Amino acid sequence: MTGWRKTSRSLIRVFQLFVIVYLLVFLAVLIFQRRLIYLPTKIPAGVIESVAAGHGFAPWKNPAGELIGWKMLAKTNATASVLIVHGNAGCALSRDYLAQPIHDAADVDVFVLEYPGYGARTGSPNKDSMVAAAVAAFQLLPKNLPKFVVSESIGAGVACELAKAHPQAVAGLALFVPYHNLASVAQRQMWFLPAYFLLRDRFHPADCLKAYRGPVKFIVAGADEILGAETGKKLFAEYAGPKELQVFPNASHNDIAAQPTAWWQGVFAFWQKNRNP
Repeated sequence: MTGWRKTSRSLIRVFQLFVIVYLLVFLAVLIFQRRLIYLPTKIPAGVIESVAAGHGFAPWKNPAGELIGWKMLAKTNATASVLIVHGNAGCALSRDYLAQPIHDAADVDVFVLEYPGYGARTGSPNKDSMVAAAVAAFQLLPKNLPKFVVSESIGAGVACELAKAHPQAVAGLALFVPYHNLASVAQRQMWFLPAYFLLRDRFHPADCLKAYRGPVKFIVAGADEILGAETGKKLFAEYAGPKELQVFPNASHNDIAAQPTAWWQGVFAFWQKNRNP
């Protein structure tokens, strides 16, 4: 019996240690979750414009003179505006692989939003601050031109919030590696925690698109190691408006956003054929 008691005490101690470690992980994720989600690159304000020029960007400022992102203006008279809302890592300056081929594919002005807390922009990234920044930036786009929105990864939540807020003004969307809802993605990544219920920034593209009927291009990485391919396919399946799905079967999460000019010309053709009047 003595040996059994020792074994029982050891098992109880192991269980207690497991519970303590689990609770510590639970609290860390609860408190620091935004640091796990948002991975901004910061660039000092004094050098950022010279760095931007090397990427082909000019500063994009609001009426108060605050830097809110970067732009590539059309070489001739613009026929449309394209707003890019990027993923959770890096900053707007690193999205020249998106902005340049879009700019070269059509006579459009391209704008890349800088999220609060990214680049040289002050503030902190979270759902409310990012959506507010996107809505304010969208309202600064030329009023007399069609407005298209391009997103990657977590930016799908921001883009679809714009489509929800301005269902007639958003002429079309292109969503790289999108997701149905962020809480389900969080649960997939942290299966050992009740992450679905812990998540604060509950981006939900599927809900946002329910009242939108503009053309949407869905681009999914078939071997997406972060989101999984099924969440983007589910978002596509539920969307009721004009839509196209392109799956890159062997691509991982970060492999598909850099597409050539000719590919973007096809996206513009799809948008123009089906866009909101």
